[in-house]
Amino acid sequence: MIITSVWIFSGILALVVNLSHVFEQGWEPVAHHSVMKIITMLSLLELLRTLYSYLQLGRVKVTFILDGALVVLIVELMGLWYREYTSMDVILSLVVIVTLVLLRIVTSKYSPHVDNDRNAE
Repeated sequence: MIITSVWIFSGILALVVNLSHVFEQGWEPVAHHSVMKIITMLSLLELLRTLYSYLQLGRVKVTFILDGALVVLIVELMGLWYREYTSMDVILSLVVIVTLVLLRIVTSKYSPHVDNDRNAE
């Protein structure tokens, strides 16, 4: 937990330092870089949460995997914003994201409780 906290703090510090580049480069490239870094940090945080769940429960929750996949796909969708893309790329990305959101809702609703798994043993 200490390493994770230091990692998050260093990421926030790096973002604050990058804000000084607004005066040199303009706000758009700095905003793009900052948003992409923040979302990358969120995806790594989801990965750490999945690892922690595995170490604690001995299994990986599907909801955590879906959360991580959603964050990564949203990063990819935002990446399309800053490069050449076709409407088919955007539609395909949105269909995959909507499908994962629906799967996330279903898995949350019908997920077994951890207490039931431990009592069964």
